Amino acid sequence: MRGLICGPKLAACGIVLSMWGVVMLGLLGIFFTTHSAVLIEDVPLTEEDTFKDLNPPQRAYDVYQKVGYNCFIAAAMYVVCGLFSWCQMRLNKKKFLLRKYWRLRWVIP
Repeated sequence: MRGLICGPKLAACGIVLSMWGVVMLGLLGIFFTTHSAVLIEDVPLTEEDTFKDLNPPQRAYDVYQKVGYNCFIAAAMYVVCGLFSWCQMRLNKKKFLLRKYWRLRWVIP
């Protein structure tokens, strides 16, 4: 079958992992863009950002926004991978149904 790259089990695994990635990264993106204090350890701030900057909270908020946007971009990439896996599932199902149809057609006279 043309366009078939992976089997049904790998496609199902890709769908499950994509759904989890979209949910997790979407929530992380929301929490980063709302400047959640719990995630301060995950924000790449240096000592120069906090001590030498005249307005340290604004610099931290800018970095929070950048990390949040990166999470949303990664979630979008997971959506694309999920759509690819879904297409592979459909092609595998189509291949199975065609094989079943041809088997029944030639076995029963």
